[in-house]
Amino acid sequence: MKRRETVPQSTRELTLLIQEGCLVARDAAVNVADFIENSSKMAFLTVKDCEQELDNIERSVDDKITAAITEVTEEEARQLLACLKFSTDLERIGDLTWTAAKRLQGLTASLLKEDTADFSAMAKMLEKMLDRIRQGFSTHDVECANWVLQNDAHINYTCRMVFNRHLEGTKKRDREYSTNLLFVAQAFERAGDHAKNLAEEIIHLVEGRSLRHEIKRRRPKS
Repeated sequence: MKRRETVPQSTRELTLLIQEGCLVARDAAVNVADFIENSSKMAFLTVKDCEQELDNIERSVDDKITAAITEVTEEEARQLLACLKFSTDLERIGDLTWTAAKRLQGLTASLLKEDTADFSAMAKMLEKMLDRIRQGFSTHDVECANWVLQNDAHINYTCRMVFNRHLEGTKKRDREYSTNLLFVAQAFERAGDHAKNLAEEIIHLVEGRSLRHEIKRRRPKS
């Protein structure tokens, strides 16, 4: 199929909107890390602003996608469908980083040193993943997506460490404190899962193959 020399304005606008969403989600991760380490009120409020902005971006994509997809080629349609999927996962990442910030803000006791270190590490890894996602989406770079898929394990590992520490040591710690931190760890883990979804979508956009379907086909039948 012959490619058009010019991409429709609606496709360009939606692509730029998703690139902006990637930056906003990354800013949410940066500021939740700042809040964890410094208890910055400005950082806390910025996470909230990022969550609201990602909500607005998702709504804007939903409003524009139907009209946009009627005037595109097959290749451009794949780009638009990727934008739609991106908007959903980015919105969820915004929700989850805001959930983590609210849980931490509501603690009646200060974070212990080991918890601060673990949550800071999870937030900073999420920031790096989202930075690679933005780069991979903007330049159709599969290597960026592969990096995200490989490094999601760091968030999962740290989440398990937090769970093990607070499930096994609840007698030594305040139960409410530990319960809140389990929710925070789970929020970061799920945010990492959504970043992983975005990496898989980049590969699908660029190479036309679905990693999820490949994994399902490789699973032995019961």
